[in-house]
Amino acid sequence: MKIVKIDVFPLNLPMKQNFTISGGSVGDRQKGAPHVYIKITAEDGTEGWGESRPSNRWSYETIESVVTTINHYFKQVLLGQNAEDIKNIHKLMNSEIKNGLTIGQPIAKAAIDTALHDLIGKQMRKSIEELWFTKPKDSINLSYLISTRNIEEAVQKARYALENNYQGIDLKIGFDFKKDLELVEAVKAIAPKLFFRVDANQGYTLSKAITVSKGLEKLGVDVFEQPLKANDLLGHAELRRKTSIPIALDESIWTAGDLIQAIRLEACDTAVVKLTKMGGLTGVKMCGEIAKEANLDLLGGGLTESTLGLTASAHIFNYLEINTPVDLNGPMFLEDDPVGEGPTIKDGKVFLNKDLHGIGCLIDHQKLEKYKVE
Repeated sequence: MKIVKIDVFPLNLPMKQNFTISGGSVGDRQKGAPHVYIKITAEDGTEGWGESRPSNRWSYETIESVVTTINHYFKQVLLGQNAEDIKNIHKLMNSEIKNGLTIGQPIAKAAIDTALHDLIGKQMRKSIEELWFTKPKDSINLSYLISTRNIEEAVQKARYALENNYQGIDLKIGFDFKKDLELVEAVKAIAPKLFFRVDANQGYTLSKAITVSKGLEKLGVDVFEQPLKANDLLGHAELRRKTSIPIALDESIWTAGDLIQAIRLEACDTAVVKLTKMGGLTGVKMCGEIAKEANLDLLGGGLTESTLGLTASAHIFNYLEINTPVDLNGPMFLEDDPVGEGPTIKDGKVFLNKDLHGIGCLIDHQKLEKYKVE
């Protein structure tokens, strides 16, 4: 099943609310959010769809770099290749865009990898989980993401999460360590029984992270995500020795190699796996399985991907048996996307469509053209 065509669709999707992390704005209602869809067509006419969600405030990749990487580097080596040989596809992509300290252009590579899984699943009439010889699950629990410095607004959002049956809350902190603890305390008071994950997105120094962790212990937070800079594994290891709250690493772990270094240095209790940052389903599967063998906990996350990326993520998180609520937050922030038929999101859950193969999404081509940008 040879690859005969690769189409790239740069998109700007509308946001229904602003999204800010400690590094800055990830998307807002005025500007929207950059996404890239790709379509891979095989010689038998089967099509597979994948998504990239670049954010220059979260990593170095942009919508421009994703588009040019696929168009100018990946197409030339992937056309004519066997679509079912994903291992070789990654080898070819890595030969064109080399790794540095971590994987090179993982967000661009994720779209290719995801589209190939979608294509193979459709051709074989199987879901993503069935491709890995696992019985597919019907649904997955979501965590509700709160991204605001305003305590009153955060409380309102926490109340909404509770009333709409979400099983967990993911609260963004890392702005001002004193006010952050006030924010955490207010949200925790509204939803004391929900799984509570706080994410600093690299916002603290070690001394401030130690102070915050002591406060989080008293408040009963379940996990403290990425408090320090991504490359500071030794700092995270030091923090672990000074707190009882589990430390999760996200931006520090992009590849299986990154994960192994974190394990060797005892830098975390929990690994955050994400479809886009890990180069697609292949990378998430590898990292997740290694983390489980090392007795680390797993958290599932996203980068406000649209329904396409969310659905693919739900499949891999179910495969990895992640039981804590996952942070697939695209529907909370995106007003619309080009998926015409796919999962249903209701009562804090993603209900997967068993009638669709591959990822399980059908693309609305009119919306694809509507949101396409140059």
